[in-house]
Amino acid sequence: MHRQHPGQQALPEAIAAPRADFTTRDGWRLTYYAERLHPGRPLVLIHSINAASSSFEMRPLFEHYRLSRPVYSLDLPGFGHSERRAEGYSPALYAHAIADFLTQVVGEPADLIALSLSGEFAAQAARLAPEHLTSLVLISPTGFGEQPLPSSSPIGMLMQWPRFGQWLYGLVASRPSIRHFLGRSFVGAVPEEMIDYAWATAHQPGAHHAPLTFLAMRLFTPDAIDLLYDRLTELPVLVIADQDPYIRFERLPSFVVRHDTWHRVSLEPHKGLPHWEKLAEAVAALDDFWAHPPLKRAA
Repeated sequence: MHRQHPGQQALPEAIAAPRADFTTRDGWRLTYYAERLHPGRPLVLIHSINAASSSFEMRPLFEHYRLSRPVYSLDLPGFGHSERRAEGYSPALYAHAIADFLTQVVGEPADLIALSLSGEFAAQAARLAPEHLTSLVLISPTGFGEQPLPSSSPIGMLMQWPRFGQWLYGLVASRPSIRHFLGRSFVGAVPEEMIDYAWATAHQPGAHHAPLTFLAMRLFTPDAIDLLYDRLTELPVLVIADQDPYIRFERLPSFVVRHDTWHRVSLEPHKGLPHWEKLAEAVAALDDFWAHPPLKRAA
């Protein structure tokens, strides 16, 4: 369990559903929410990576699909109610965490939805546990921009000094900063409850460790198209992407054209969180994709 600082409030539940823990093969204690009242193929939800991420980001989809099928939402290492170690964060850690969750907790083939950078982790997890995935949905995925990732980050170099990292995190995790950055991801107004939960989860003990690794650009995979997405040749994949203030998609259209099992919808207008602002349209696109998944053409 997290140790609370004096005066520190316990983190509320991101979703009003049963919450449980499991331990990965690497020994990380991770938390997940699960609703298993209905039969059917499981749905697994994976939040994004930023200064204040948690399962709260995926709550609209959880609330909708809990009424008709088993649904799970995982708090990734360093976020939400999961363990927040001081170090050890990497793309491989997150990919293996998702794969372990699929194999140890879900235990049967599932549909998976991943948001933003977590799409890269989910693509790698799909190769680690292919028999446990039926389809993959990527909402505003990273890795499809024209500009290559920088080989080094000035912020990453400055983070050799702990005081700089603490100052930077305090800046980005402040309530005005959270409101600003979330505001850029919404066409309309940001729900106040989202800002409140983001601030709460960003101020738990150890909350700065994973986000600082993210800000140092150490959680992205260079050449994600070649190393991750290009290798998903059998799994049906849906991409939901319109505009995003933090992510570019210049290479996405030509990529989808070249891959039979990939399909894209935009659901415009949105800025990276269509399941919050256009839930009905997002659900319709998801249901149609699962009912009619794109299949690989015969050679």
